[in-house]
Amino acid sequence: MNVEKIRNEFPILKKNIIYFDNACMPLRPRCVIDKINEYYSEYPSCAGRSHHKLGIRLTKEVNMARDSIKKLIGAKKSEEIIFTKNATEAINLIAHSLKFNVVVTSDREHNSNLLPWQKFEHRVVKSNLDNTFNLDDFSEKVVGADLVSIVYTSNLDGYTLPVREIIEIAHNNGALVLLDAAQTVPNKKIDVRKLDVDFLVFSGHKMLGPTGIGVLYGKENLLNDLNPFILGGETVYDSTYDSFKLEKLPHKFEAGLQNYAGIVGLGAAAKFLMKVGLDNIEKHEKMLKQHIDVEGLEIIGYLGESGIFNFNIPGLNSHEVAMMLDSSKNIMVRSGAHCLHSWFNSKNIKGSVRASFYLYNTIEEVKLFNEELKKLKKLVK
Repeated sequence: MNVEKIRNEFPILKKNIIYFDNACMPLRPRCVIDKINEYYSEYPSCAGRSHHKLGIRLTKEVNMARDSIKKLIGAKKSEEIIFTKNATEAINLIAHSLKFNVVVTSDREHNSNLLPWQKFEHRVVKSNLDNTFNLDDFSEKVVGADLVSIVYTSNLDGYTLPVREIIEIAHNNGALVLLDAAQTVPNKKIDVRKLDVDFLVFSGHKMLGPTGIGVLYGKENLLNDLNPFILGGETVYDSTYDSFKLEKLPHKFEAGLQNYAGIVGLGAAAKFLMKVGLDNIEKHEKMLKQHIDVEGLEIIGYLGESGIFNFNIPGLNSHEVAMMLDSSKNIMVRSGAHCLHSWFNSKNIKGSVRASFYLYNTIEEVKLFNEELKKLKKLVK
């Protein structure tokens, strides 16, 4: 993987920044920016409803974007790809469209995959002491559950859960499985059919795409049985004053005017990732992680080999660390509870600093990061 060539595709990097906040939102390559501008410049119209040149062009572009997402995650049909506002909306779509009695999650869920399930009987699988997933505890708590809604790769520390085993155990107990793959799709090759997962969600802004666009994947038979919880234009093909007839997949879930610029931009991002190669991106992140100097740092969560590194410097507030890194060398990291308040509260930890690497980051950047951390550690000695 030619990192320097890749870096040239990201205009913002010319501003001499070291961007380590990729788990929150990575930067955008030129092809995504150009695709968004292309929509507004060349075919700024409505898809699927306008039978003129602009509308026909946009409809083709949306269909191509949907097909690119299908290829990215190994889905069988493009109709199984539902465009949403983000992963949060996709999770809520399932939470409001199916009736559940018991839902199982892990103890490291993002608020987006925690709050929607608190209205049901909610069972939380406690991690092992080393912060890995406890399959024994899960095997007990999944008994009698309707749904397992669980993070694929944690935004806390980059730990990837044993999802194949989780899905197999859940299905053997008659439970459906939803995977929150917001932190997985950007840097790991996924095949939803091989996983046999029922639902999978992710956000465009996590995978080089635009903000305000996300994806719900679902098995065709399950999506056909679901009723949408948002109704309006495009979700029906006919209506009277007291009845309506729903459209087929995927349109029955895509109510109202869609984020067309976001959709075509997301398609461009998917193509970019597939061209670079998800395996190459994963290897690059692991290589960068190996160059971190952890001496004197309090490691938060699971250290592992992923591109996410979570820590604290004893004696310094996480926000102070983030601001000093930014002001000294333009090193941009995330600080706080990372939308994981439940996990931090359970550990009585107020927050942490999270550095997350991606395909355009370099060893030189990590070394400079280490040097700045050494300076900060000296402040509290």
